[in-house]
Amino acid sequence: MQRKHLPVCVSLACALSFLALSCDDYDKWTTSPHAILEMSADTLAWDTLISTVPSTTKVLTVYNNGDRGLRISKVHLGKKALSPFRANVDGQSLFQGEGEDFEVRRKDSLVVRLECTLPETGQSGPVRMEDELLFTLESGVQQRVLLSADAQDAYVIRGLVLQQDSVFHTDKPYVIYDSLRVDSGARLTLLPGTTLMFHDKAGLDVYGTLTAEGELGKPVIFRGDRTDRMFPYLPYDNTPGRWEGIRFRSSSVGNTMTYCDVHSGKYGVVCDSTSLETLQLSMENSIVHNIAGDGLRLTGTSAVFANTQVSNTLGTTVYIYGGAYQFVHCTIAQFYPFEAERGDALFLSNHVDSVYNHLYMAHFINSVITGYGDDVIMGSILEGQDYRCDYLFDHCYLNTPAVEDDERYVGVVWDDKEQPLRHEKNFRLFDTDNFLYDFTPDSLSTIRNMAMPEAAALYPNDRLGRCRTCDSIPDAGCYEFVSQ
Repeated sequence: MQRKHLPVCVSLACALSFLALSCDDYDKWTTSPHAILEMSADTLAWDTLISTVPSTTKVLTVYNNGDRGLRISKVHLGKKALSPFRANVDGQSLFQGEGEDFEVRRKDSLVVRLECTLPETGQSGPVRMEDELLFTLESGVQQRVLLSADAQDAYVIRGLVLQQDSVFHTDKPYVIYDSLRVDSGARLTLLPGTTLMFHDKAGLDVYGTLTAEGELGKPVIFRGDRTDRMFPYLPYDNTPGRWEGIRFRSSSVGNTMTYCDVHSGKYGVVCDSTSLETLQLSMENSIVHNIAGDGLRLTGTSAVFANTQVSNTLGTTVYIYGGAYQFVHCTIAQFYPFEAERGDALFLSNHVDSVYNHLYMAHFINSVITGYGDDVIMGSILEGQDYRCDYLFDHCYLNTPAVEDDERYVGVVWDDKEQPLRHEKNFRLFDTDNFLYDFTPDSLSTIRNMAMPEAAALYPNDRLGRCRTCDSIPDAGCYEFVSQ
């Protein structure tokens, strides 16, 4: 009977022997100087970071592709405890910037997670900070990965309520948490070159007055505070919804925004209903771009827009419900790239859900209103003796079916199938891979040479300072064609 079990025993013994040999092979280590680690990157670099604000985490994978295991005697940061960088190696944080005794078996890897918090530099511009992450193998071989980031000092404010007139500095940006409020009776003045960077869910809430006085080449910038990248080719700053937006409350009048850049918010600029006796907002030479909601939302108020671009919004690019408005040499472009179900370029209304709000004036002069699709201009209009509805398109380029109404559509060029160039083909740059746009008319653009010279004389230079009146017939929109 025992003989019958002998083959089973022999097989089991062989299997155990093979397993032992395999384990023995798996547990072999080498101290050869030729055996080294392979890194997923030789440099880890962060974009510009706000001083004292922790960075996002970057991951470094360390591979051992050899046939024997490698022991790492020490992993440390070059500046050790003085380094602004932090490292965690396979779950072990480097205490005081140092750690010891790590192992990487053959054909295996370990994961290093790195972060940094950069100190203030005392400088107005970015300052480069560097260090190294060093791996010392049991063989004595030392390998290194370069770490670098640029530190930008900033004023950090949290839930600030301005109750008296204030002027912000321009030497470094402001990082705003929990929103910034301008109270009734107070004025916030933003000088050329001021940058406001809003954290997620923070915005600018104006009950008093905003005076944003940018200049050509030194705009006042309103943006999110993310300075890193969603993908290697795509900065978060090029994506929408990074912060809330700017809202002018009913008590806020006399606001001016000149050479301002408002981008990547959940909404752009919202104007609440207020008295029409005083202009609530004047916006010139500005841009509202890449917005996750409405670009301009104007309800029962009065505002003037000139030489201004409003573009690429998930919601309606310009939403108007009652009030009085004038747009001169504006480009309203609805080419939002992230969703197919985007809103209209322009929505005009004097009633919503049976609630009436007189549209005293909505005049568009020498302007461009276009976007994807055959009709990007919509409305909800009631006309009659009891309903005010005064709208006009004068020498505009419109992406909507042609209308036979010589009183309201004067000198209009229609963005329709009869044109050799349509939609985005009219503009100089449409890089939808990197989300870069230039709404300057191309050389063959239908937008060229169609504007009314008398209105152009009020704004002789375009948004970028290029001469608009140097030829006999200027272009529509906020940009004038110039040969490159």
